[in-house]
Amino acid sequence: MLYIVGTPIGNLDDVSFRQAKTIAESDIILSEDTRSAQTLIQGIKVRFPKFDFASGQRIVSYYQEKEFEKLPEILDLLEKDKTISLISESGMPLISDPGYLLVKACIKKNIPFTVIPGPSAVTVSLIYSGFNPNEFMFLGFLPKKESEISKIFTKLESIKKIFPEMIFVFY
Repeated sequence: MLYIVGTPIGNLDDVSFRQAKTIAESDIILSEDTRSAQTLIQGIKVRFPKFDFASGQRIVSYYQEKEFEKLPEILDLLEKDKTISLISESGMPLISDPGYLLVKACIKKNIPFTVIPGPSAVTVSLIYSGFNPNEFMFLGFLPKKESEISKIFTKLESIKKIFPEMIFVFY
C-alpha cells in the first residue's frame, strides 16, 4: 500500500498521530530529502516513543529528477505488498513536489493508495496573507526567465478581468 503523507512545515510538533503511525509502520519511506526524513523520524520517535518502527525500514531518495527512473522498482515493491510512504521535505507531496508519476501509475495499475492529510504551504501562505481565501489559483513555482514570467502575468490579467476577486499563489 502506498501512503501519501503530509508532513509538518517547520515545526515537528505539528506531526499528527496518524502521520507518525503511518511513517513508523512503513517498510520504505520515499523522501525528497533523506536528511529531512531522518529529522522527521527522530522527531516522531521522541514524540511517540511507544510506536514500533518497521524492522529494516529504509529511506529512499525520491526527488523530481529521479522519479521516472525509480518508478518501476517502487511499483514492483508495492505489488509485493510493501508498505511505502511518500513524504516531501515539508508539506504535501505532489504539490510542487515529486509523486505525481507514482500516483498516476498506481491508478493505472490498480495499486491502492491513500492520502494522510497534512499541511500545505499553499493554504498556510494564503491564510497568512490576509487576502480573502475564497477564490484562489495556485500556479506552483514561477519560471526563472523574465520573459516567461511576463507571459504568465499577461495571462493572469485576463483571468483577473473575469474573476476580479481571484488571488494568485506562487512558490
